[in-house]
Amino acid sequence: MTRTLPELLAAIATGAAAALVVVAVAIVPFLTPAWVGFEQGRTHAAELTGYAGEELSVATNAILHDLVFGPPDFAVEVNGAPVLEERERSHMRDVRGVFGGFFALSLLAAVALVVLVAGARLRGHPARAWRAIATGMKVLLVGIVVAGVIVTFFFDAAFEIFHRLFFAGGSYTFDPRTDRLVQLFPFDFWSETTLVVGGVIVVLASLVWFAASRLGQASTTADLATPAAGGSLAPTRDGAG
Repeated sequence: MTRTLPELLAAIATGAAAALVVVAVAIVPFLTPAWVGFEQGRTHAAELTGYAGEELSVATNAILHDLVFGPPDFAVEVNGAPVLEERERSHMRDVRGVFGGFFALSLLAAVALVVLVAGARLRGHPARAWRAIATGMKVLLVGIVVAGVIVTFFFDAAFEIFHRLFFAGGSYTFDPRTDRLVQLFPFDFWSETTLVVGGVIVVLASLVWFAASRLGQASTTADLATPAAGGSLAPTRDGAG
């Protein structure tokens, strides 16, 4: 059956909110010292910075702390010398602003998702919410596959476009020969991390799609099995989400 405009908008909002929450959840593990330390080892950050193992951990963990928890001063020192210069610290404050905005939006999306699913249940159409979530996951999967192809073959261009979109021109260019920020987090660090994040999103989106599809089918079956007034079976008007 054709849905009304409010129903269509609710379905789109539900799918989009679910997709945003999945992306946010997928990113969180990559902001931890465990992943960053592992990837720094792969990309030879210790050799690039000249820091010993403990010094590298102190510098990196302090930067991660300021990025995630704040305050965003990024003023960590190693052996009495600041790790980052003011221009690097300024960029990290910009990065924190972007991350903060993204996760604030993700939190709002999570709240909206709960409200939308609960509202669909209260109106007696839970299948619509589950189908909308399943559709959101399918769209997300297609988007990630396309993005994965782009990142694999054109990472330099994609990296530049991303920074132009979110940061002031010239504020994100650093010299890997002298600037600690790009020595701590080399270019390969970002290319490899981006691909792994994409893989995690694919796995999470696939799991959510499977679960939402099954729940949608179960809700539809339950609705069809519920007798309407007069004792007949009344099919629902659920459309594909």
